[in-house]
Amino acid sequence: MKLVLMGTNDFVVPIFDAVLNSGHEVLAVFTRAPKPVGRKQILTPSPVHVWAESKGLPVYTNIRDYNFSPDMVVVISYGVILRENVLNSAPCINIHPSDLPRYRGPSPIRTAIYNGDTKSAVCLMQMTAELDAGDIYIRQEFDIGQDDTNETIEKKVSEIGSRLVVDYLSAPEKYKPVPQTGEITYTRKFTGADEIIDWTRSPEQIHNQIRALGAGRTKINGIEVKILETRIKDGNLEIIKVQPSGKKPMDWKSFVNGMRGAKIELGK
Repeated sequence: MKLVLMGTNDFVVPIFDAVLNSGHEVLAVFTRAPKPVGRKQILTPSPVHVWAESKGLPVYTNIRDYNFSPDMVVVISYGVILRENVLNSAPCINIHPSDLPRYRGPSPIRTAIYNGDTKSAVCLMQMTAELDAGDIYIRQEFDIGQDDTNETIEKKVSEIGSRLVVDYLSAPEKYKPVPQTGEITYTRKFTGADEIIDWTRSPEQIHNQIRALGAGRTKINGIEVKILETRIKDGNLEIIKVQPSGKKPMDWKSFVNGMRGAKIELGK
């Protein structure tokens, strides 16, 4: 089957790799344009861009360059609204990491973790002009553990998504589209402001915030600190790893020892 692949983020790479290894011909790979990264603002290509170049595949970073007639277009976490010329060129399928129609939009994994959900799903769906609204071909549920993070769930989604896409592409006629049913909800992009910890929230809510966003920001004894890892123990929030402003990440015990006996005051 002749394919065009469209994607950007890390967790997409194993899925595209599985598709390529299953023997399909990839005509082109579309991904987001390189972005400035770090203090020096060095233009850095996306993980999918790097992967495609390593495989010798033609890479495009502008959707206006699309001029293909593949058998199918596979879109996963691309981050670009598709125009009619793409949607009309071939059947377009998408992997979305939520139990649709719940959590349509840009941050389904982070939102599920942030909200403390214990289950979610990966849906292989038909792409339409409306955001994440297409019919579903395959749905597979998965569990979200109490200490799962965005990173661990992305890995799980990659493994499930690889199987679903490869299975579907091997015999698309076997799978019948099923319309989405249930309450429609949408996610939003999280920002740096979402990392600020409100210590009046419950230990579980703060733990969910940190594992969803990768960090929670606060002040400890007047020092700006990122809390990088926590867990719930006996109903309380236990801090495991932190990163004081301007320093490298360290375990909580080392940070406390550096306080030299001072009383620890969170959020002050």
